[in-house]
Amino acid sequence: MTGMAICRMTVMQRITGRIGKNGMQKGSMHMNDRKMVLDGMMGLVVGDALGCPVQFLDREELRERGAVTEMEGYGTYNMPPGTWTDDSSMALATLASINEQNRIDLRDIMERFLDWEFHGAYTPFGEAFDEGNTCSNAIYKYRDDHDLTTCGETDEYSNGNGALMRILPVCLYFIQKEGISDADALRQIHLATGLTHNHLRCHIASGLYYFMAKAIVAMAPEKAELKTCIQCGLEQGFAFYHTPESLAELMHFHRLRNLNEFFSLPEDEIESDGYVLHALEAAIWCLLHTNRFRDCLLRAVNLGDDTDTTAAIAGGLAGLYYHYEAMPQEWVNAIRRKAWIKRLCLQEL
Repeated sequence: MTGMAICRMTVMQRITGRIGKNGMQKGSMHMNDRKMVLDGMMGLVVGDALGCPVQFLDREELRERGAVTEMEGYGTYNMPPGTWTDDSSMALATLASINEQNRIDLRDIMERFLDWEFHGAYTPFGEAFDEGNTCSNAIYKYRDDHDLTTCGETDEYSNGNGALMRILPVCLYFIQKEGISDADALRQIHLATGLTHNHLRCHIASGLYYFMAKAIVAMAPEKAELKTCIQCGLEQGFAFYHTPESLAELMHFHRLRNLNEFFSLPEDEIESDGYVLHALEAAIWCLLHTNRFRDCLLRAVNLGDDTDTTAAIAGGLAGLYYHYEAMPQEWVNAIRRKAWIKRLCLQEL
């Protein structure tokens, strides 16, 4: 057995050591649960706010105007520094639902999305903006017929990143929860994803994100490298989705199967638009190519295009790994409604 194989076996044992034969989690996580939520959610919000002013500028346009190096303001939406967008709003609405319901209540989550879309709840300044078409379509469909099973788009052209950007609080809920198998957790994660994006490709993207977050939470306290955490999470994810029903869709994620090869890809082979696969790849590529929270998010934003969402997706995982204390204080202090976000994160889930 090679050294790499032994290393992988050791890593898998670290993650699965709390998992019984029936796949049920045993014991509690190594981190304070509510602190974990603060780490991940603030990472997401900071990434979103960092990318907001340059949203939709492509890579070349960003190079011409000068790379983002600090928290900026105005730009695309003419908003002050620290303003976050739909990514954070929908994730925070989901977290608020989990806090109050102490479960994944899909109808309650959709009702909160309605409140966000039409009444400006869960926003920095009382008004929703930067809504994605697929998310808006789902919310309007739900408003009209209140059918949770049909509001999410199912066609291949609706595989945007609007569910992946908001799925972190659902993932964290199940990472913390004792006595639940990955299969049961993923069923709920798929349903939460499907509220707006109900194609299998989006389900898989959310599932892979769950496995990476779970690996980081389990292994980071044991000083595992971030690349090792991501690799282990992806290996678990690919194993989970290696089923007849998912294999055809799983092929779209083939570049992530060999993380060494993926790591070697140059920046010009990484796309950062609103397609869910590109968003997931771009976030992982930035995580692999940096070793600080600040550098990861700046790398994500400066890829261009869907800057806020790429940085939010990367920021959620980077926050879990590096923790709240490692985030640039000036960035965190600039975040609009920071105190409210902290209170929301630190409530008992």
